[in-house]
Amino acid sequence: MAEMPDAEALVRDFLAAVERRDAGACQAVMAPAIVMTFPSGVRHADIQALFASSGKRYRAVAKTIEQVDVLEGGDSTAIVYCFGTLYGTWMTGEAFSGIRFIDRFEIRGGLITRQDVWNDSAIFRPAAPPPA
Repeated sequence: MAEMPDAEALVRDFLAAVERRDAGACQAVMAPAIVMTFPSGVRHADIQALFASSGKRYRAVAKTIEQVDVLEGGDSTAIVYCFGTLYGTWMTGEAFSGIRFIDRFEIRGGLITRQDVWNDSAIFRPAAPPPA
């Protein structure tokens, strides 16, 4: 049986690539049929769609990772929970920090097959300006 890649390192590398908007590095660890689910049930199966979606809310966003828990299966699978806070800049130019997040990843055969994201950004997001 092949050795399981380091699931925590895989997730940390993926999240760093997302922050850099490095689509190639992201796709290298994403399964072809990946499902990524975000707050309010928004789903993406493509990294470029994720970048486009987040680009409507944030000028920049990054994660401070406070804890990672890995549950490894015996068949080259793992579940990884990543906890921490978000920081960055809203589209209004206003900086933010300290917004809680939890990401849950499913990994099979060294590839991310699923990502579920929960965060409190909707509580803190500034209201959109009224139409001119």
